[in-house]
Amino acid sequence: MTPLEAAAVAAAGLAAGAINAVVGSGTLVTFPVLLAVGLPPVTATVSNSLGLVPGSLTGSLGYRRELAGQGGLVLRLLPASVLGALTGAFLLLHLPASAFEAVVPALVGLAVVLVAVQPLVQRALARSRADDAPRPLGRGRLLALLAGAYATGSYGGYFAASQGVLQVGVFGLLVRESLQRLNALKNVLTLTVNTVAAGAYVVVATERVHWAAAGLVAAGSLAGGYLGARFGRRLPSPVLRAAIVVLGCAAVAVLLTR
Repeated sequence: MTPLEAAAVAAAGLAAGAINAVVGSGTLVTFPVLLAVGLPPVTATVSNSLGLVPGSLTGSLGYRRELAGQGGLVLRLLPASVLGALTGAFLLLHLPASAFEAVVPALVGLAVVLVAVQPLVQRALARSRADDAPRPLGRGRLLALLAGAYATGSYGGYFAASQGVLQVGVFGLLVRESLQRLNALKNVLTLTVNTVAAGAYVVVATERVHWAAAGLVAAGSLAGGYLGARFGRRLPSPVLRAAIVVLGCAAVAVLLTR
């Protein structure tokens, strides 16, 4: 890897860390750059997952205020996310890439639609309730949340692009929280998925890790996650929602033209 290529990978990591903290499509920046510098697709995916862990950590820490009161929900969803991450890592290492990537554009497109219509759905649900007071999660909604955490964890463990868009889209229809608080929940679950998947790759597929590339992405994402959380958490919900929809649509376009 030349110095110019190394600088490009680190810069991509910086951008990805910031984007992941605010929205969750940072892999669409790092993955093409890793391919451009000569890494095979699976090696690029594995190295990218390792490199984005520090950015997920700083992004989660930056949104810690928005996590207040969500500890119980986080603890309920973490096991499903861990299991999903292990499932996704297994799929990446044992199945042809085309088998899963064929459905990725459809999944991201669905997430964009969910994020876009979330305010309409939540207003309709609010009108159908006698009051607007928070209520405990019912069994049905909890099972749906667990299924969503597992499904998005599997997706993230296999191909992390727009994992956050999917999570915000799914959880936004099931949990009555502001978009910024949903984003904080997303950051913690993404950190969990990336860490578990990265650990699995290191243990069972060390030879597929490009350590120099992973280190450069990690250095960039560490700073990017901090910057993204510091400034992104100040964005009004409509602006953040618009950013998610725009980047989600861009993700679909990139994936369809690969």
